[in-house]
Amino acid sequence: MERGFYTIMAAQFFSSLADNALLVVAIALLIDLHAPAYLTPMLKFVFVVFYVILAPFVGAFADSMPKGRVMFVSNTIKIAGCGLLFMAMNQYFALAAYAVVGLGAAAYSPAKYGILTELLPPEKLVIANGWIEGLTVASIVLGTVLGGVLITPTVASVLLEIDFPLINTGIDNVLESSILIIAVIYSIAAAFNLYIPNTGVDHRIPKKNPLYLVHEFSHCVKLLWSDKLGQISLAVTTLFWGAGATLQFIVLKWAEVAMDYPLNQAAQLQGVVALGIAAGAILAAKWISLRQSVKVIPLGIAMGIVVIVMILVRDLWIAIMLLMLIGGLAGFFVVPMNALLQHRGHILMGAGHSIAVQNFNENLSILMMLSLYALLIFFEVHIYVVIAAFGLFVSIMMALIRKWHLTNQSKEDSLHLIGARKIH
Repeated sequence: MERGFYTIMAAQFFSSLADNALLVVAIALLIDLHAPAYLTPMLKFVFVVFYVILAPFVGAFADSMPKGRVMFVSNTIKIAGCGLLFMAMNQYFALAAYAVVGLGAAAYSPAKYGILTELLPPEKLVIANGWIEGLTVASIVLGTVLGGVLITPTVASVLLEIDFPLINTGIDNVLESSILIIAVIYSIAAAFNLYIPNTGVDHRIPKKNPLYLVHEFSHCVKLLWSDKLGQISLAVTTLFWGAGATLQFIVLKWAEVAMDYPLNQAAQLQGVVALGIAAGAILAAKWISLRQSVKVIPLGIAMGIVVIVMILVRDLWIAIMLLMLIGGLAGFFVVPMNALLQHRGHILMGAGHSIAVQNFNENLSILMMLSLYALLIFFEVHIYVVIAAFGLFVSIMMALIRKWHLTNQSKEDSLHLIGARKIH
């Protein structure tokens, strides 16, 4: 791998670390503001809403200048969101502030993935995705743990005792000190962004007219969904990210009900799932080539079934092993599919536009599944019923996607056979 690749990895690690720590702290802030339980998953909803709204524009934005500069601007927006969250006085202001962080993340994502296709040849994309997903997941583990640690009373009391001579920081409580530390981590990520190399790709975009960009984006969406391999990989990753975002909140609620864990301990169980994803991502990068990527789809079916087993678990160590297994299955099947999607998208429409299409679909899935989950919580449906329905949904959808792929293959084989007969 080129030296610039590791700079990208460092920038991604710190930015994602801060994202995941901030989610835990934002949940704690809502609890502190006495927000109703159904607003908790709405944090993730407002975080990803800009991914959907701005999807026609962020791809063009990512392709309009060097990717390192795009990532720097995006991290600066995240820091501004932290500043607003620091001043949040009610639950709705907190949600709005967290949405600003989501705005930065929406602008960041096409550049984060798009630069891989600019910097590396296609044969290294699965390995690169294994790296970036592995490090991202490591940052999820450490970020959720860090968020849990920052809101732990003993740690918070130590942080509040830190004083600077002649400087009044205005930090009076646990959550304010946590948000400040997270803003510093975003600043570290922004510093790494400044050292990401310029790949030399032409960054001129043909038109800046918003209507043109919406039309072009619509064309890109249709193009990727029409591609036989693109549509399957896009369907898998769309389902995965929607399910993954919902699973984050399911684990928190399940840990509270089944294990009687407070938020800081439940957040660490989220980290266990992420560890499993990292392990699965590493194994996938080692064993699965880009050509073999569609063969991992059955693991998605298995993941949904394993999730249902959570209902039976009460012991901590069994819970850890089960969550590791869920994460491992997820990481092993999503990394090759993600690499395949990037490769097809890069060929069909260019890196930035491809990732914007991917983000649009995946985050639309997140919005829909989180809305459904929030509705179930609003109507006080028991978490075990939610888990069973969630697991069945994932397994059935993955089975349908697999059948779709097999149908595509049989049609393609038939066309090749007809062509061969005509030639004969």
